[in-house]
Amino acid sequence: MNRYFNIAGPCNPEEHYMLPAEMRRRELPELIQQKQYFVIHAARQSGKTTLLFDLVNKLNATGNYFALYCSLEALQDVPDAATGIPAIMRMIKNQIMLKELPDGAAFRDYLDYEDYLDGLRVALTMYCKKLSKPLVILFDEIDCLSNGTLIAFLRQLRNGYVNRATTPFVHSIGLIGMRNIRDYKGKIRDERDTLGSASPFNIVTEALTLQNFTRKEIDQLLAQHTRDVGQAFSPEFLDRLFHYTQGQPWLVNALARQVVVKILNKDFSRSPRPSHVDQAVETIIQRRHTHIDSLLERLKEERVQKIVEPLLMGETRGVDPLDDDYQYVLDLGLLKESDGLLSFSNPIYSEVVVRYLGMKAQNELPSNREAPVAYTTDDRLDMKRLLTDFQAFWREHSGIWLERFQYKEAAPHLVLMAFLQKIAGQDRFITREMASGRGRLDICIQHGGGRYPIEIKIRRDNKTIEAGKAQLSAYMETLGCGEGWLVIFDRRKKPSWKNKLFWKTETVDGKVFHIVGC
Repeated sequence: MNRYFNIAGPCNPEEHYMLPAEMRRRELPELIQQKQYFVIHAARQSGKTTLLFDLVNKLNATGNYFALYCSLEALQDVPDAATGIPAIMRMIKNQIMLKELPDGAAFRDYLDYEDYLDGLRVALTMYCKKLSKPLVILFDEIDCLSNGTLIAFLRQLRNGYVNRATTPFVHSIGLIGMRNIRDYKGKIRDERDTLGSASPFNIVTEALTLQNFTRKEIDQLLAQHTRDVGQAFSPEFLDRLFHYTQGQPWLVNALARQVVVKILNKDFSRSPRPSHVDQAVETIIQRRHTHIDSLLERLKEERVQKIVEPLLMGETRGVDPLDDDYQYVLDLGLLKESDGLLSFSNPIYSEVVVRYLGMKAQNELPSNREAPVAYTTDDRLDMKRLLTDFQAFWREHSGIWLERFQYKEAAPHLVLMAFLQKIAGQDRFITREMASGRGRLDICIQHGGGRYPIEIKIRRDNKTIEAGKAQLSAYMETLGCGEGWLVIFDRRKKPSWKNKLFWKTETVDGKVFHIVGC
C-alpha cells in the first residue's frame, strides 16, 4: 500500500508520510533516564500522540524499561474523584494486560477501587516493587481531568514521586495535553477544592511543547512523497504551503493531501503549482474539518474572546501577557507571539476566524451576483461605489448587527470584512494583517494587477484620523501603492449620521488618501 498524507489520528511510518517523531523532542530519552516527570503541551493535531506511540515503542525496544501509553480522554466529564480515580486504575490495568507486561494479574490484585484518595499510588508502588525493570507511563489527554479527579490524581503522583528514595514508584511520568500544567488550575471549578500548600503541580521538571514544522522540515516531509511516486514539488509551491500553514502539522498534511488527491486526482505525472495551494486553502476553509471547528468552538469562551477581540481591532486593551487567559490562547495554538506582537498563528486560522465571526452578517447581506461587474470599471475596482454602498448599509443596519454579535467591540470590523468578502472571487483576493498593538486593521483587496489598501480604525479622539493616515501611509509604502482608503467608525451616540458619514480625499506627498466616515 502506498503511503499517504494523514489527517486523522496518529501517524504510522509504514502507512503515512511523517517526520521521525524523535526529531521533535530529542531530550525525552535523557529526561526519562534521569527519572524526571515532565509535561508536553501543544495544540490539537500537532503530533503529540504520534510522538508518544513512537516513544513507548522505542523505550520498550531498548529492553531497559516497561513503558505504557494511557489516554485519559474518556474522563472528560468525570470530575468526581470517587468515580474518576477507579476509572484511571482500570485504564492502567487494561494497558498492562494489553501490552502483556509481566505480573499484570498482580497489579490487578493490588487495586482497591474504593480507596480513591490513595489507591492508585499504592497499586503503582506495589507493582513497581515487583517489576524487574523501571516503569514509564505517558498519560495522554491529561487536561481532560478536572476538579476532584484532577486533584486526587496529581496528589497521588506527587506522593509517590517525593518518596521514591525509600519506596518504589513509577520511574518517569509524562503528562501530555493541550495545556501547560500551570493552567490545570483552570480545570478546578469548585471553590471548595483547593490545592493546599503542597501543590501537586510542583513535581514537573520540564514543560515542553511541540514546535510547528520549519520550512526545511516541510521540504523533508513532501520529499518522501516524491521518492515514493516521483511527483516533485517546486520551491515556490513549498513556500506557498509554508506561508499559509506556518508549519502547523495538520494543515501541512491537509493541504498536501487536498492538492495531490483531490485537485490533481492522484495524477502523479502533473506537477503541483502554487495556485493549487490557494485552491486547497479555500476548500479547507469552507469545508471546516474537525480541526478547524474545534478551534472555532473556543471562540465562544469568554477567556478567548477577551484576547482575540482586541486582536481583531489591532488593539492591546485587556491583553496582559502575564494573564493565564493570554497563555491559554497561545496553548490552544490559535495565536502566536512574535517580536512583542500577538497575531493569529497562520493566515488560515486568521481567515476562518474572521469568516466565522462575521458569518451571520455575510449570510444575511443582500445577495449581489453582479458584484464583480458592478464594482469594476475599466478592470479597476470602483472603491468609491463599493465603500459608499457600505456606508449606506452600515447606516441602515449597524444597530441590528451590534446587538447580534458576541464580539460587539469588533462588530464594525467584522461587518465590513463580511461586506467585502461578498465581492471576493476567483480573480479577487482579500488579505488581512491583524496584530495586537498596531492600533488598526490592515486589509488589502487584490484585483487584477492592482492593490487596494484599506485601514480600519475606531474613532477614539480628534487625533484618530491623523494617526490613521500615518498608519495607512506606512501600509501603502509596504505594498507599493499610491492610493489608500481609511475607514473610520464613529461609535459615539451623539453625532448624527449626517456627521458620521462622509468622504474626504486628500493628497499628501504624492499619496492619495480617501477618508471614509462610518
